[in-house]
Amino acid sequence: MLMKEIARRLQITPRAIRYYEEKGLIQPKKADESGYRHFTEEDVWRLQTIVTLREVGMPIDDIRELLAHMKESAGTLRHYLELQRSFMYTRWVELAKVIQTTEAMIERIGNSQTIDPGELYELAEANKRLRQTRDNWVDRWNFNQMAEGYDEWVQQESQSANAHQSYEWVLDEVVAALGPVKGENGLDAGTGTGNLAARLVRQGASMSGFDQSPQMLKRCRTKLPAMETKLGTFFAFPFLEERFDFVATSYALHHLDDDQKRLALAECRRVLKPGGRLVIADLMFADEAARQAHLAELDREGKEAAIRHIHDRFYADRARLLRELDALGFAAVARQLTTYTHLIAARLK
Repeated sequence: MLMKEIARRLQITPRAIRYYEEKGLIQPKKADESGYRHFTEEDVWRLQTIVTLREVGMPIDDIRELLAHMKESAGTLRHYLELQRSFMYTRWVELAKVIQTTEAMIERIGNSQTIDPGELYELAEANKRLRQTRDNWVDRWNFNQMAEGYDEWVQQESQSANAHQSYEWVLDEVVAALGPVKGENGLDAGTGTGNLAARLVRQGASMSGFDQSPQMLKRCRTKLPAMETKLGTFFAFPFLEERFDFVATSYALHHLDDDQKRLALAECRRVLKPGGRLVIADLMFADEAARQAHLAELDREGKEAAIRHIHDRFYADRARLLRELDALGFAAVARQLTTYTHLIAARLK
């Protein structure tokens, strides 16, 4: 397909196509000595993607990054579109933070028309740190590879004194703490294969869920084909504000460091309706002193595998989570369920 044909098909100008080529977003093949550009159906798809994202205001550099992710993770049209949506939500959340920072700058200036440059720098650096915190997350555990056998593995773990001890009972406790009412809209954050969401659906809740792993979502959709599921991250939930009556999350936050957990809690706050509820079941210690005491005990007992597991994940400091929830406007209570799993039930004040 020649440039004039693809321009006519997509209703864009040849000049725009050449611009995207100059920016490295597309790389059409050139035929023999004629030099004419020949476009494949893959080029058509990439151009459609570029045009769509430009229409919603995405910068060229961000589009280049997204297309690189698509190339690394080949998949279906739906997967590509989900990647686009997840990427746009991430940028949208970041833009909202930039707007808040600008508002803060204007408020500080007030009627004086001046502001200490150091204050401006401090606000800008805060935004930069937030972006770096989001971007630093890496799936070191390879959830896509785990997805196929995850349910069988977690059942085996449930019978031990390891991290997922009494797994089924813990999920039942989450449901009891939420007390879902038939017809309520709920979100399972980091839904995985949908084990918690399935329980809440049986209680009559209208559930949505997101996960960063396409293969986990594939398993979830097999179990719960009617549930709304989206590709997304804990740093930018792929949903609009005040959408849900409750948010639940189980065995997911321990894959985020402390700063990343703080961002995730803020996202829970953002998507909850006024008076909304949040229940977390995850791997925690009551506080840092409890963590150090437990690690010392494991060391005395020679349980090196358990120590490695704790260091490989980010078991939460429960006291810190409670402080952060309070700062976000939640009233929260907590209790310990098993050796490592704690439950936090919170409600917006």
